[in-house]
This record gives sequence, structure tokens and C-alpha cells, in this order.
Amino acid sequence: MTRPPAPEPLAVPIYDNHTHLEIKDGEGFTYADALDAAVAAGVAGVIQVGGDVESSEWSAALAAQDRRVLAAVAIHPNEAPGYATAGTLDEALAVIDALAQQPRVRAVGETGLDFFRTGDDGQRAQFTSFEAHIEIAKRHGRALQIHDRDAHEAVVETLLRVGAPDVTVFHCFSGDEHLARIAAEHGWYLSFAGTVTFSNAKNLHAALRVADRSRILVETDAPFLTPAPFRGRPNSPYLTPYTVRFMAEQLGIEADALAAETAENTVRAYGSWD
Repeated sequence: MTRPPAPEPLAVPIYDNHTHLEIKDGEGFTYADALDAAVAAGVAGVIQVGGDVESSEWSAALAAQDRRVLAAVAIHPNEAPGYATAGTLDEALAVIDALAQQPRVRAVGETGLDFFRTGDDGQRAQFTSFEAHIEIAKRHGRALQIHDRDAHEAVVETLLRVGAPDVTVFHCFSGDEHLARIAAEHGWYLSFAGTVTFSNAKNLHAALRVADRSRILVETDAPFLTPAPFRGRPNSPYLTPYTVRFMAEQLGIEADALAAETAENTVRAYGSWD
């Protein structure tokens, strides 16, 4: 499938704070190609995110060798029930705990709750895993990247009950104006993906307009969620400027101004890539 054209680079370098470079989305386009294309489009760095033991180890290793990459490590909520059934969830969490101590692993995630793909029989494992990841993030002073799908109330309840880490990020924010106001009240970050550019995403447009601007981030979640008008085609970090420009239009500000804000917010949340 043809890749979307590269956008005109923004004048201010930005960051993709959530991507999956380990997931191949076609022949002949490697993670190194993706990073080169990102830099050419003005995306100075990415956070490469793991979702199981294997991809978390890969993410940490890539971050250790490539200065354009920081890593996040975790057991994805939809993977947690499988580990629990196999009796290996504690072992997997111990691996995540060890990886989280590496200097270029700056986040624990993506973790959280997903009531869309996992039924009632797997929710106990999701809660157990989520709470363990929160504890790991707090103990090592790492950001927490949350996967929240059809589970807004349960995610918020869990964060308030056990205590959220100092930096808590709702990856691929899918809530509404109400959840955005709750996040602003508690100083949680909202990371907007290509979904915010979809014409039917009125909840995200409203949430963006009331969000705390000092807590707005941008991501691709590549190779998924390609921004409009390229839905259905492969996503990659080099497409991040399309989302930034759409968000700026919604907010009524210049794209370069929003780029500067999101870049500052990203470095505040995760630290420097240097």
C-alpha cells in the first residue's frame, strides 16, 4: 500500500510520544527508514512503546543504541490475561520492572484497561497488571502511559485509589470534554493521535479545546490511526505534523506555536532525548 506523502516540516521540531516501530507494515521500510523519515519531517524523536515482554525488550534495546529513541515498556492490558492464564504474569512484570530501570526507558506503558477487546473473564488480570505497572512507574520515577478503551471511569477510579504517578499520560486519548476536565484537574497529560483529525471525532475536538495546554502531547500510535486524509494507509512518525496542524486549527493558533508547546510538554514529561 502506498505511503502517505511527507508533510512540510514544521519550523519547530516536535516529538512522537507513542509509536510501535517493531510492527512491520510492509516490505522495504525498516524502523531505521521510519526514523530517518521522521527526522526529515521535523520529528526530532520518538518514544518506542512495548506491549509484551519481547517488544519491551526490543524497545529498550533500540533506545539504548539510537539517540532519536526513548522507550516505554509494559504488558499491554489485552496481553495481561494471557500471561495470567499461563501463570507467568508475575514473571513478565518482573522483566518490565528491570527494564524500567534503564536510563533511556522513560515510561511504563502502555498499560491500563481495555473493556472493548477483553471481556469480564480477563478484567481481573488487567486490574492486577495495571496496578503493578503504576507501582513500577512510581518506584522508578517514570511516566505512566495509559491505554484506556471503553474503560474511562475504571481507569480514573484506579488512578485515584492507588495514586497516579507524577507524570500520567492518556495515550491516544479517546475520552470527551468531561474526561479532559478531570485530567486537567489532576495534572494528567492527554496525548492526541491521528484520531483527532477524523471528522466524526467530535468528542476529541471538544476535549482538545478544554484541555490544559501545558498537558497536551501528540503521537502517531503508528502503524495505526493514520491521520486524515490518509486513513487506511500506513502510519509512521513522519506524519505527526499533519496531526499537529489539525490540532492547531481546532485551537485557533499557529501550528508552530502548538509545536513548540507540545515539544516543551513532551520533554517535561519524559526528559531530554540528548
